[in-house]
Amino acid sequence: MDRRDFMKTTVNGVAAAAMAGLMGFPALAAATRRITQNRRDMKKIIIIDGGPRRNMNTAGMLRAFAEGAESAGEDVEVKTVRLYELDYRGCMSCMACKVKGKASNICKFKDALAPILEEIALADGLVLGSPIYFGDVTGQMRTFLERLAFPWLSYNDYSMTATKRMPVVLIETMNGTPERNNDNGYGSMEYCLASALGEPEHIIAYNTCQVKDYARFELAGFSEDAKRRWREEHWEKDLQKAFDAGRKMAESILR
Repeated sequence: MDRRDFMKTTVNGVAAAAMAGLMGFPALAAATRRITQNRRDMKKIIIIDGGPRRNMNTAGMLRAFAEGAESAGEDVEVKTVRLYELDYRGCMSCMACKVKGKASNICKFKDALAPILEEIALADGLVLGSPIYFGDVTGQMRTFLERLAFPWLSYNDYSMTATKRMPVVLIETMNGTPERNNDNGYGSMEYCLASALGEPEHIIAYNTCQVKDYARFELAGFSEDAKRRWREEHWEKDLQKAFDAGRKMAESILR
């Protein structure tokens, strides 16, 4: 099943469920929901969206990933968290995660990010997505990674230990081309992710369109026609790569 087939199947399934409710089977629908919610063998994938725009390139790639994961079956739950919608800070250097006898590999600072970090600790897969600004992930993503990774670090032996290991996918969207870009991606934080969780898989969408209408902005350094041609040739393929990666992760954690 590819991304387009999944979308058709999902829409048809929702329509059928709605019709069943209208035809007088609400108890059956409610029981089905309870069974799904209470199923103990459910696996969970957390997607962290580090981009500011909810309907542009990074969000699109992450939606495709989520669709791919969900296409693997009902035993996979996918949750997407948008960092730009949370009120949180970077590492506060409170050292609460390093207190003797109370050391923790989950950040102890209480704010909007705290419950997300706790969910990640128990998840079965992690996906991080960010546009590339000035060669790096967004400030929100870097701030999130500080809070995620510092509790993993032991100052006794400098090991990196998370609650559990899990598959990780890193998604980047950027204005640069494969031949011409200044991408440092997730930088030194990628080493932390690899050490604590496992070697990540990379998916990169190059030469993305920054805006929908180039005529409105001072962007004369770019050829809109060239951008459009690249998008027509590559964007659907990029989305399919994200979809396939989502299905692959879900299938791997279901085995």
